[in-house]
Amino acid sequence: MSGATAVGSGGGGASQGAHSLAFRVMRLCRPSLHVETPLLFHPEDLLLGEDLLYDLPTASDAAADAAEVSFKSRFLLSDPISAAGLSGLLVLPQSFGAIYLGETFCSYISINNSSSFEVRDIVIKAEIQTERQRVMLLDTSKSPVETIRAGGRYDFIVEHDVKELGAHTLVCTALYSDGEGDRKYLPQFFKFIVANPLSVRTKVRVVKDLTFLEACIENHTKSNLFMDQVEFQPAQHWSATLLTADMHPTQKKNISNTEYKQPVLIKSGGGIYNFLYQLKLSTQESTQLKVEGSNILGKLQITWRTNLGEPGRLQTQQILGSPVARKEIDLQVVKIPQAIILHKPFEVQLCLTNQTDRTLGPFEIWFSGDANGERAFMVNGLQTMTLPEIQAFSPIDLKMNLIAMKLGVQKITGITVFDSVEKKTYEPLPDLEIFVDVE
Repeated sequence: MSGATAVGSGGGGASQGAHSLAFRVMRLCRPSLHVETPLLFHPEDLLLGEDLLYDLPTASDAAADAAEVSFKSRFLLSDPISAAGLSGLLVLPQSFGAIYLGETFCSYISINNSSSFEVRDIVIKAEIQTERQRVMLLDTSKSPVETIRAGGRYDFIVEHDVKELGAHTLVCTALYSDGEGDRKYLPQFFKFIVANPLSVRTKVRVVKDLTFLEACIENHTKSNLFMDQVEFQPAQHWSATLLTADMHPTQKKNISNTEYKQPVLIKSGGGIYNFLYQLKLSTQESTQLKVEGSNILGKLQITWRTNLGEPGRLQTQQILGSPVARKEIDLQVVKIPQAIILHKPFEVQLCLTNQTDRTLGPFEIWFSGDANGERAFMVNGLQTMTLPEIQAFSPIDLKMNLIAMKLGVQKITGITVFDSVEKKTYEPLPDLEIFVDVE
């Protein structure tokens, strides 16, 4: 293995004498940019002083060629990009480095024969061990490596999708026959820690029939993360829309038909970015969902890349919203006239829905008016309406005829539902504000 690579030497197990074989492990990952301090000097400055190479400046030197290299000019940046210190070189990793959840751990493993004789019938195994599971990455039991010559090696690559936090151990073992024909067993262990690359904090707000989910993603790594995808996958019966700020008109003109989706940059060392989603419950399933009381909204699917394109992928746990109320019945206003005239009858269309899995009713509905005794509206007709039984998860429509008694903004309040069988009074219809005008 090259000295410039990140090579790990693991600990061994119980000794069976000197081993002919040894494992060497290098993590395969993208290289990093080589950054050097932009301090420029001439190689001759290390051996000779300036006075031996250049004459001291005189007044006549003012008209000298400005392009001539001098001791002083070598400290000046000839190009602005030189200030970045990027030499154009890439550096291979010098150690295992930081390994994060959601990445793919890829390792180049070499088993070396350091003895002076050939080893035969090598059974090689490599596996990842965590607190919860053991994952086999390589097993040559069915087709052992025939021989490894003296001074030779056998190389292979293993990959593992990192899905757990905490301590991981790469276990490499070899069962082989040495030069004397004895079977020997070589175990070696390479330990590393898996950290969390980012944290996701969520807030849920409910506004009438809409639910808003805010997701704050924070970068805990030492590298910038470029978010290729932050997608919210809604649970059954929910739909989701990502809300974004309106673009400036000049930006809209630059978008072509094949729009390139610019990745979202979250800077290293605690950078954050917020995403806002609007969630809506489908009307067909809202009734049954309220009965079941489910408050699962969905989960986030996040994919990203680092500065040099190292990919990563995470999926959050199910995000929970506010608990859904378990109401047996639901009384809603379906339609009301646009213009309501003082002292003239108008019709309010209502819908009463049974949100249980059993039949309810019959019901009585009446209009009690304001609790203070001030009546802004009066019933035009029967004071109490009777409704038949309502089947499970079924609605029934009804109409109530009212007369406005006061001008201006008034509240329709006190429409109450009573179960004649169970002798139960349900919560009245929420107050409904309307405007009463003169003819």
